[in-house]
Amino acid sequence: MDTLPPELPAFGREHAVLVFSKTNGFRDDAQIQAANAAVRTLAEARGWDVFVTENAAVFNPDALARFDVVVLNSTSGDIFLPTQRDAFRHWLEQGGSLLALHGAGGDPRYDWRWYVDTVLGAQFIGHTYSPQFQQGVVEVAEPAHPAMRPLPARWQRKEEWYAFDRVPSGHGTRILARLDERSYAPEPGQRMGDHPVVWTRCIGQGRVFYSALGHKAETYSEPLHLRMIDGALGWAAEARRDGCD
Repeated sequence: MDTLPPELPAFGREHAVLVFSKTNGFRDDAQIQAANAAVRTLAEARGWDVFVTENAAVFNPDALARFDVVVLNSTSGDIFLPTQRDAFRHWLEQGGSLLALHGAGGDPRYDWRWYVDTVLGAQFIGHTYSPQFQQGVVEVAEPAHPAMRPLPARWQRKEEWYAFDRVPSGHGTRILARLDERSYAPEPGQRMGDHPVVWTRCIGQGRVFYSALGHKAETYSEPLHLRMIDGALGWAAEARRDGCD
């Protein structure tokens, strides 16, 4: 656990993004490094400040107040002290925005129930493994959402497909994209029927965007995947001004 926060640089641009990828559980370092670099590139192309770290002590009230958006990039395991959890929860409820990518929603269990039940709204139960990576079709449910606008109505891609114990509901949940279960071979017990893979939620005044996509490092060079993440960043940064919708 981290107790000494990192020194933050001076920020002077319109928005600041914290990219956080600490793992105390499963880790795919190639994916983490590729996604960190991609998010940095996207944010800097928007003219925003970016800080990338794996030091969880940055989750304190003073440091978090300097960021508009936090990106949890395939975080895993128990990574926060109680005070860091409290700071993160308060920041989000008061109008921060969270982008949670792939493994940030992929632990088989969570010690922090608020994160899985309230922030994510669903518990990961497993993924494809025979074979692990399969061609499948993502069906866009809300094509007008900024993150979905660049995508085709049926987006075919190869992925490690996540399954969850339920369809998220409440907290203003919007299912942005679903997985067509006819397009791949789910493992026994992982058929959901209605199978969301990208969704948003409102936590107080804050915004949450979760995408179960993006296991392989090379997916962070896919133009459509990058445009989805970029659209999510733009949507997330509006929370301070507009609240959640």
